[in-house]
Amino acid sequence: MSPRVTLWLVPALIYAAFFLWYTDLGGPLDDEEIESFTASMTAAGSDPDTIALIEKFAREDSGRQFLMLNAVDYNENPPDVAGAEPGESAEQLMGRYMGFMFPALLSRASHPVFMGTAVSPSMDVVGIDGADNWDMGAMMRYRSRRTFLEIVTNPAFSGKHQFKTAALDKTIAYPVEPRLYLGDLRLILGLVLLALTALIDSLLMRRRLSTVQS
Repeated sequence: MSPRVTLWLVPALIYAAFFLWYTDLGGPLDDEEIESFTASMTAAGSDPDTIALIEKFAREDSGRQFLMLNAVDYNENPPDVAGAEPGESAEQLMGRYMGFMFPALLSRASHPVFMGTAVSPSMDVVGIDGADNWDMGAMMRYRSRRTFLEIVTNPAFSGKHQFKTAALDKTIAYPVEPRLYLGDLRLILGLVLLALTALIDSLLMRRRLSTVQS
């Protein structure tokens, strides 16, 4: 195998490995999977309305990635929660929740897309009461609805979710399947690998030509 072929083959293999990990190739959830996830939620004592909502979300699965948009308003005086120290702030309680979520997300090719602090009250509110003030916003990327359900039906999740609910005065979270998503890491990694490999290939070609001419 020539050095040039190797040069292009290595990044291609790196990209293929990343693509296979980052993309859920299992297709939409099937009935058996959905029944297993809802049974886990029932056994954990989840609210019937929540189970019905999650089941509907699962049965409408397209098999694609989705983004969860979150608007967050912290509780200035959160209640004490079992498993946390008395008097912990909303940020500390949320930190306990994210201490579970971040490893669960990252191990399943899911991750924050952005997180940031609100710098102004809402500038456009229609038909929603009490939605003027927020503390922060975030967007999370989930590899698929299957991945999302693996996380939220994990028994460890029910023990951590109480930290989130105690930390918040109000929140809105809803899923979106992106039509245009320039932050997709498959696109970014592909472009970076292509550019770097092309640059190295060009430099090596120039060196070889220079050597031949001399």
